[in-house]
Amino acid sequence: MPFTPEEVITHLENLEGWELEEGRWIVRKYTFSNYMKGIAFVDEVAAISEAFNHHPFITIDYKTVTLRLTSWEEGGITAVDIKEAQQYNEAFEKMRSAE
Repeated sequence: MPFTPEEVITHLENLEGWELEEGRWIVRKYTFSNYMKGIAFVDEVAAISEAFNHHPFITIDYKTVTLRLTSWEEGGITAVDIKEAQQYNEAFEKMRSAE
């Protein structure tokens, strides 16, 4: 069952960098020091996505990776999107702390 817009906003307060877009996506841009670090992050995103069997839209713009999540089958943002976004943030922090 999808979250209401108010519930999504409440969840996003605990997700650094994520925003609600067009009322149907949660979106975050991650910026890296170089292109290859962004690509390594996309590899991590792919592994996380496969584990959830839930895949984001991914845009790579040189050193910036943008992720967009929604649950099409449910018609909006669900707990799966929020949990997955948390794991993407954890992967990003792990990569950043390793630099």
